[in-house]
Formats: sequence, C-alpha cells, structure tokens
Amino acid sequence: MRWRGLSGVLSSQACTLSANRLLTVAVPWLVLDRTGSAAQTGLVVACQVLPYAFTQWLAGPLLDRIGPRRISAAGDVISASVLVIPALFGTPPLWLLTLMLLVVGCADGPASAAKRLLVPFAAADAGQSTARGVGLATAVERTATAVGTAMAGWLVATLGGDRALWVAATMLGVATLIVTLTVTDPLRDRGRDDQSYFDRLRTGTTFLRAHPPLRAITTMFVVTNLLDQALMAVLLPVWARAGGHDATVVGLALSTVGLASIASALASAGFGARLPRRATYLIGVLSSGPTRIIVLALGLPPEAVIAVYALAGIGSGLFNPLLETLQVELIPAALRGRVQTLINAWAWAGIPLGGLLGAALLNFGGLTTALWVCGLAYLAAVVRPAWRVDWSIPVDPLPVRELKIKLAPVQADGRVPVRRR
Repeated sequence: MRWRGLSGVLSSQACTLSANRLLTVAVPWLVLDRTGSAAQTGLVVACQVLPYAFTQWLAGPLLDRIGPRRISAAGDVISASVLVIPALFGTPPLWLLTLMLLVVGCADGPASAAKRLLVPFAAADAGQSTARGVGLATAVERTATAVGTAMAGWLVATLGGDRALWVAATMLGVATLIVTLTVTDPLRDRGRDDQSYFDRLRTGTTFLRAHPPLRAITTMFVVTNLLDQALMAVLLPVWARAGGHDATVVGLALSTVGLASIASALASAGFGARLPRRATYLIGVLSSGPTRIIVLALGLPPEAVIAVYALAGIGSGLFNPLLETLQVELIPAALRGRVQTLINAWAWAGIPLGGLLGAALLNFGGLTTALWVCGLAYLAAVVRPAWRVDWSIPVDPLPVRELKIKLAPVQADGRVPVRRR
C-alpha cells in the first residue's frame, strides 16, 4: 500500500508517454497519407507541440492551488475525448484534425507537469527518497521513448493512422483511471484571499529571478536544448550524408543513447542518492552533452560514434534525475507548480530555433566549423552550473522569505500545511 501512489504515478506516466509517442508517429503519417504535403504535415504537428510548454507555465498557479492530481486527470480526459472523434464521426477533415491536436497539446502540457509534480510526493509516501522516485520516473520516460515509438510504428502499419488515434485515446483513459484510483493529492497552497491568478503567476517568476542556482540551471537548459535540436534536426543528418552513411547509423546511435539511459536511470534510482553530486553532475553532463557533438567534428568512424553515444546515454540517465531532485529541494512545495513549469517553459524556448541555428552555422562555416562551435558552446553551458550551485547541501529557499511571500515553511515532501496569515 505504501507503494500504491508511486506505482500509480509511474504507470500513468508510462501510459501517457506511450500515447504521446504514438501520436508523434500516427499524426504525420495520417496527414501525409491524406494530403501528400510535407508543409501541411509540419503545420499540423506544430499545432500539437507548440502549446505544450506555454500551457504548462499558465497552469502553474492552478497546479499549486487546485492540486496536480486533478489537473492530471482533467488533461488526460480532455485529450482522450478529443482523440475518439474519428471513432464516433469518421475520419475528420484536415482543419478539424488540426484543431483536435491543438486541444490535445494544450491539455497535455498541464497533465504532464502534474504527473512530474506528483513524483516526489508519491515517493515520500512510499518511504523512498526523491532521488529514487525521480530516477524511476526518468527510466519510465526513456523506456516509453524507446519502446513506445517502435510500438507506434507497428500500430500505424497494422491498424492505420485513424485507428492508432483510438489506441492513444485508450491509453490516456487508462492513465486517468490509474491516477484517480491510486494517487492522493498533496496539500495545496490555499494562499491569500486577495491573491489573483496573475499575482500567483508573478510569484513563480519572482522566485526564479531571485534564485541564482535555479537561474543557472535554467540557462543551461535553454542553451543545451537549443544545441541538441540543432544537432538532431540538421547537423547529425548532414554528418551522416557527408560521410556516406545511411539513416541506419543515425538510428542506431540514437537508439543506443536511449537504451543506455534507461539502464543508468535505473541505477540512479538504486544508489544515485549516495553518489557525490558535483562529480556525478560533471561526469554525466560532460559525457552526455558536448562529446556527442565533438566526436562528429573529429571525423571518427561510425563505430566510435556509436560507442560515444552509448556513454552519452549512461551519463544522461545519471545527471537528469539529479537535476530534477535538485529542483525539488530548492523550490518550496507550495511553489513547485509555478516555478517548475516556468523552468520547463524556458527550457523549451530554444527548441523551435535549433534547426535554424544549425542551418545558419552550416551556411556560415561548413559542417566541421558548425560542429565545433556547437560542441564548445555546449561545454561552456554545462560547466557553469557546477560552480553556481551548492551541490553538497540542499539550499534553504530563502528567496521566499526575502520576497515576503506569505507562505509558511513547507518540507520537501509537502506534509507541512501552508498557513494563512
């Protein structure tokens, strides 16, 4: 029974993430099959992806006040209800499909953020550390990415794009049922009676602005996501083509990263809390970030690239749970919805520009120059937080008191209620 909540959150995440991976395969296939237009396919897919981080940020005050359990269930119900439209009314026209996916993207952002917020509370209820809960959640995410995408391809090939949407809706319905039956909402921030929605939204922004360690981590997320997207969308395919390699090499390198990160995330859940934090961060982030780009710039053979990407996967599974745990420790429980969704929104901000950056660097200096510029920029971005954060002792969130936000002290597990003054 102690593990009921944590098992429920992890199972719900597995269902939701698998449904999302199914949509990433089914929707482009469905639109291409319908229209044959790559431009229209990109537009429809963008309507689902673009609202994701923005609606997370807007939902931050609601997550703190209403509770993540309710937001998670509501978001998954909305997405499932929209995706069953083809089953009820037949294949929708393109405009309706675009509108459907826009609604799904708006609902999925807050629901995903809610499940993320539930992990440390559920881990505390199970008598486990935050690091263990986050490590297990990371392993679930990586497994859904690796297995869910392969399953999505098989479902689309077997059932077709329309029926694959039904499967995604079913998975979201199961996720809603699991959260409703197994998860208990943490104590919520009732706040002050005179605080409006926008006052609460500004509270999260003010807290992040006044917290240098969190600002350093956020800046790192923005820069590295921008460079990752440049690598994935432009530089890696161009490297493969320039070297006479086919798409198999790219697919094998990326799948190696995914599988290795699953294993290391599970290891992090097992004993990650006992590892020295600064050293773990540096080893993980250096092996998983700039090395993936620099190995391409050095012109090494595909076998060496795949080996480096395997090490990158191991590093990724180590440092990502550590950063998630650090955010839980640095942000008071009553503010996590607002602050963590704001950090995630900033982290996503550079992704749409990554492809443009990669293309611009290629046009400016060629492939080798572009790879070296991205690799060195990645190195500078990940090293900075190592000396901006006190990794040894969880930092007391003093900015809450300095900003005169009227919240009582709240422990990391959220079990101390927030009192009104």
